[in-house]
Amino acid sequence: MSSEQLAAPTAAPSAGALDNRPSVSRPDALGPAALAAARRHQPLRGLIGLGFVVPVTVLLSVGAGGAHHSLILLGPIITFALPVMAMIAFWWEDWPGTLLPRPWSGLYDTAIVAAGGVLLTMLGQLVVNGPDLVGVFAPGPAHPGAHPATVQLAGGIFTIMLQLTLVCERRPLRGLGRVPAGLAALALCWLLGLIAWAVAVRSHAIPGEDYGAWCTSIGLWQMIFYTALRGWPFARIGREWLRLLLGNAVVIACGWGSYLLADGLTWPGTRIIAVAGAGIGGILLVSMLFEAWPAIRVTRLAPGRAIAVSVAALLTALLVWSLPMLAHALGVPQEREWSWTTHVTLNALSTVVILHVAVWRRWPVRRPL
Repeated sequence: MSSEQLAAPTAAPSAGALDNRPSVSRPDALGPAALAAARRHQPLRGLIGLGFVVPVTVLLSVGAGGAHHSLILLGPIITFALPVMAMIAFWWEDWPGTLLPRPWSGLYDTAIVAAGGVLLTMLGQLVVNGPDLVGVFAPGPAHPGAHPATVQLAGGIFTIMLQLTLVCERRPLRGLGRVPAGLAALALCWLLGLIAWAVAVRSHAIPGEDYGAWCTSIGLWQMIFYTALRGWPFARIGREWLRLLLGNAVVIACGWGSYLLADGLTWPGTRIIAVAGAGIGGILLVSMLFEAWPAIRVTRLAPGRAIAVSVAALLTALLVWSLPMLAHALGVPQEREWSWTTHVTLNALSTVVILHVAVWRRWPVRRPL
């Protein structure tokens, strides 16, 4: 792919590979020149990026009439937009924005993501709450809102999209061509996500918060293995069928195990989602925006990976500690403080980092600095 994105392995990399431009076609992967550029320009490039990431994250978190109303109105729309953004960034390689020069390419793709989020939220509202589209934009006693009921459906769809994109290496759709494969992936993930949600939540009466917590726990391990660790250890397995089998099994098992552990601590589903969401946001901030700095300055891979994961874990702890207190200070109802924490990290922060790095290609900053 042409933009800096999440990693997914397709072949075993060389022993010295570590990529600051991970892509669906190259895993763990950094050529010497790219790695040298990342070492040279970080953390300055990441700090400059914060000038875009932080204001837009704040805008999405509190800009729609306050923190609580932003959660209710923007939370579902952004969550439903995530698979569309993944399709454009990781399957379409930023097409159709690539037909235009920057910044119009980023604006064009962002407009498509936003429009797709609105339309898919309306579809999700239709599936979950019936034909009451007023609830999407003006929820009230007579109009059930899209949050929180539709968010679990949207989160499951995005989890499947990442599993297909990263862990399954876009198999079996990648041979269809860029645009058809992306559309087929989006449709397939919607179908599978809808079936999973209907079976779990509607048929077996599993609470939506618990279903969402299970999906987000898997999403956290997708980020750990395929972004923070650049596909390690699966990227070193040469046989594709074995690599895919082990990758899927380990990610799902780790996600399920961490969910059961948190559930055993009597954490509510909203707290599990918030912690996992903060982990995802922290990993994207460290591994995408800052290109794994300071780990990239360590020449040996094992210590470098450990440093990258440790920095992301510390950032996660900071977010989980501070954001509920901030939610309380901003007047978010107590029962939704964890949900707002999730909105800030998993929706706002993660979305803005991916947009800035993968879709906008760090515009207006030119590379190299």
